Amino acid sequence: QPVQTGLKSIDAMVPVGRGQRELIIGDRQTGKTAVAIDAIINQKGTGVKCIYVAIGQKASSVANVVRKLEEHGAMDHTIVVAATAADAAAMQYIAPYSGCTMGEFFRDIGEDALIVYDDLTKQAWAYRQVSLLLRRPPGREAYPGDVFYLHSRLLERAARVNADYVEKITNGAVKGKTGSLTALPIIETQAGDVSAFVPTNVISITDGQIFLETDLFNAGIRPAINAGLSVSRVGGAAQTKVIKNLGGGTRLALAQYRELAAFAQFASDLDDATRKQLERGRRVTELMKQAQYSPMSVSQMALTLFAVNKGYMDDVEIVKILPFESALMAFMKSKYASIMDAIETTGKLDEANEKALTAAVEEFKKTGVY
Repeated sequence: QPVQTGLKSIDAMVPVGRGQRELIIGDRQTGKTAVAIDAIINQKGTGVKCIYVAIGQKASSVANVVRKLEEHGAMDHTIVVAATAADAAAMQYIAPYSGCTMGEFFRDIGEDALIVYDDLTKQAWAYRQVSLLLRRPPGREAYPGDVFYLHSRLLERAARVNADYVEKITNGAVKGKTGSLTALPIIETQAGDVSAFVPTNVISITDGQIFLETDLFNAGIRPAINAGLSVSRVGGAAQTKVIKNLGGGTRLALAQYRELAAFAQFASDLDDATRKQLERGRRVTELMKQAQYSPMSVSQMALTLFAVNKGYMDDVEIVKILPFESALMAFMKSKYASIMDAIETTGKLDEANEKALTAAVEEFKKTGVY
């Protein structure tokens, strides 16, 4: 079962499953918290309880996050655990564990929970501080010897548990329900150095990572996800059928585009097939942009991916790609809501719906209102 983040670039290319640990990694100011907050907002109405653990952040930053969650009605299903920069180092070190225990409570009564640790770099700093004050011998980068264990014992508590386990833990009070705790730890890198001590540790513990890049962020590609370096080790097993079928083409188009874009800088005369792939790649890249706090439903995502994969956007100017997308969604909502509802409820795109969707998109293209 998936945890829908509502972000096209994640749900289509690096899907997160329930009980998975997916690392969000990147330099400062690359939108790491924004990705996590969007994921929390998107859990509204899904029954997934969310826990946001703020470690060593300014109290004002935490207040901003809480305000945003309130604005989008997400505080109804969210717990915020805050150990701000003003709190003692010991509190910053212990906060993620208390947040995790709250998550385990929901997991063990057969519910689904999502926990965000923002961020574990600061927890490692706090732990280093405490350890050095306790006169424990420092190791690499002055961290204590058990800094790997610090993070592994935290992240290994995220899991999906079966109905027998839930029944046993609740002494038979809850029967036939599986529970899960999904973790989204955040790590801040220095100048994109993923090979530093703490980042390598956490990468090795988690089931994949979402890699955010400063260059992409500054180029206006937000969320600034590097599709080449981001992986999910659960992969397609966690996706809804329709996104799995349509998302593969997107991933492939982007991979080919990256390969060709590097090559196209040197070659002046490109053949038609190569030019087509480059154009498609540019459009997919443009399409992966998404405004903050506006997560998409499965049917909206499917519609977008369907339109780009089937080549309906190949003749649309790049600057008009996002207006095209929003106009198409409005058109489908007003005229063909039944198709969208069918995709949303079944999570599949059967033959009849695919035909109807093709006809609808073609009809929209003829109107030219984008």
